[in-house]
Amino acid sequence: MAIVKTLSRALVVPLLLLLGACGDEPAPTPAATGSVPPVASVPPSASGAPVGDPAARAAEVVARLSDEDLAGQVLMPYAYGSSATAVDPDNAKANQGLAGVDTPAEMITKYRLGGLILVGFTVDDPTSTTNPTTNVENPKQVRELTTGLQQAAAGLPATAPLMIGMDQEYGVVTRVADGVTMLPSAMAFGAARKPALTEAAWHAAGEELAAMGITVDFAPVADTLNTGGGGVIGSRSFGSDARVNAGQVAAAVRGLQSAGVAATLKHFPGHGHTTADSHSELPLIGQSRGAWETQDLPPFRSGIEAGAGLVMSGHLNLASVDKGVPATFSHKIMTEVLRGQLKFTGVAVTDAMNMAPAKKWPAGEAAVRALNAGNDMLLMPPDIGAARDGILAGLKTGSLKRERLTEAVTRILTLKFTTALTPQPDLAVVGSAAHQKAVAAADAAAVTILRGRCAGPLTTGPVSVTAPASREVARTNLIKALQAAGVPVQTSGGTVIHLAGYGDERVDLDDRAAITVMMDSPGLLAAATSPTLIATYSSSRLSMEALAAVIAGKAAAPGRSPIAVGKLPRTACAA
Repeated sequence: MAIVKTLSRALVVPLLLLLGACGDEPAPTPAATGSVPPVASVPPSASGAPVGDPAARAAEVVARLSDEDLAGQVLMPYAYGSSATAVDPDNAKANQGLAGVDTPAEMITKYRLGGLILVGFTVDDPTSTTNPTTNVENPKQVRELTTGLQQAAAGLPATAPLMIGMDQEYGVVTRVADGVTMLPSAMAFGAARKPALTEAAWHAAGEELAAMGITVDFAPVADTLNTGGGGVIGSRSFGSDARVNAGQVAAAVRGLQSAGVAATLKHFPGHGHTTADSHSELPLIGQSRGAWETQDLPPFRSGIEAGAGLVMSGHLNLASVDKGVPATFSHKIMTEVLRGQLKFTGVAVTDAMNMAPAKKWPAGEAAVRALNAGNDMLLMPPDIGAARDGILAGLKTGSLKRERLTEAVTRILTLKFTTALTPQPDLAVVGSAAHQKAVAAADAAAVTILRGRCAGPLTTGPVSVTAPASREVARTNLIKALQAAGVPVQTSGGTVIHLAGYGDERVDLDDRAAITVMMDSPGLLAAATSPTLIATYSSSRLSMEALAAVIAGKAAAPGRSPIAVGKLPRTACAA
């Protein structure tokens, strides 16, 4: 991958980079053109270093940055407001409390920020506790916001593009849903077992993110679940088979990065075999070192080999390597394992520093500890000023070596200059027919029948569709898709098709239903009494259309559950 070929040179000590880095120029990926110019263009070189050599550009910039500039480059907070420069009084007040400024643009200028994460709060999002606001609405608004953010960054001494990140995993963690091509959850790709479809779908996602001005996606999730899929990650994971997950993770990385958006492997060293939620406590990874390397490590290794630009450190207690120390703050894990054993040369970014395990120390001390462990970018510090001041104080006292900070900034700038080589697509690519087709193929390949017939229509005569009140959008989409497929639908009676989704429990099932469909991790199907049980792993419109085709007998259900579901087979249909 072009991204990792460039980033591999960032592992070299910054002093060596300053003496003159060299290497192949990454080839830009062709993208759709339009009337709006790219916002992430590479600034002109002040010293004549080739603009196509991101590592050399990074070394040139780092050599002239002040301590304040360096400290700002490793910070990636969030901000309030859906515009870079115009926010309402409530958002201005919130920004004042967070950073002592009114607008996101002022935050970038004041702290000389290297990055900003766009956030979105929804009640059903398992990451909602670290997202206290929403500043993403639709593709047009996001593009206008990111354009304004980049304009603010262009005036900083670093003269480098801003790293703009977002948690666009799809499934239950999706920041922008309006107007985009909605991919299914990671588990749906795990059920489809076709890396080529995964790569094509994530390439479509990457083009849409790039069109909106996003340069880093905090995806894919590389965590491997336990066999039964328990724990807090659920459908955000590709499944419980580390080897299969490895292929899926690599495919997602290739897809995203071929569109010029850097991919992030998370949550290193693995959140899939834990039961606690790192948003509120420190989860234990209790396997032996050998079991962890077999069960958790393969997807991270394959993602790194595929060229992932970033790895996100989790606030996780890997007892077999560094007992009691959150991985984010563990030199053994973030440097000895990630850099030494796995040979990762890209940007290590922390999970949100406003999560409980990271708030064990004051923001300034936590920032220094995370950098010393081997992280390069600090995500969502709870107090931006304190984090910045802690880094500067660490430089003065020697608790943070300047060489460590310049190494981190060199990696960050190398990644930013690399992603900037790909021209920004026009917004017209968002939701395009080509993207819909690529994602629909993955949705169709994921549909899994765990009990019931596998050939012909799954029901005859009229049907009705029921669901908990929170599933009304999916219910409406399925009704429309069934009608389009020629299945008569009535408001009640007939054959009952019942939908369930993320967070639903046994009480949310309908024992009258002939067909029960799980639109998230399929574990709840073990408690369903319906003669036909189906998993789609997703509630998106494209997933409902794929489901309707199977119910109507117009398509097979080739998927295989990526986790064990009670005593049910992984599929009732011969592979």
